[in-house]
Amino acid sequence: MTEVAFHFNAPDKVAYACRLMRKATAGGARLVVLGDDETLGLLDKALWNMAPHEFIAHCKADAPAFVVAASPVVLSSTAQAMPHQQVLVNLGEEVPAGFGSFERLIEVVGRDDEADRNRARGRWKHYADRGYTIVRHDLALRS
Repeated sequence: MTEVAFHFNAPDKVAYACRLMRKATAGGARLVVLGDDETLGLLDKALWNMAPHEFIAHCKADAPAFVVAASPVVLSSTAQAMPHQQVLVNLGEEVPAGFGSFERLIEVVGRDDEADRNRARGRWKHYADRGYTIVRHDLALRS
């Protein structure tokens, strides 16, 4: 069963996703990051502006198939038909279709957007109602 984790109170979801990806890829993980076009555009820009020693190889899902297959991070608006199914990071508003095919799902929830927090509560309920054990990471408690 997919491991589900919620990372709450991210002051900046895009910056937090970059840190999360850096840590996960350093450990050899392969990720798909979901979001709307605007969020993925901001994330892509942030990834390209990282320091050279922190660069994370990535591509958008519409890249050629061989590039998508070789990339440790794929930015996509859908989790379906991805070449790897290890970690799914959701920056979007909805429960990702096909999330159950991934080993891990990480939901990133902002600190200051109440609408985002309310949508996250709905996703939490969706997973809990289906029997998923949810791990909670409150980022406000970290220094």
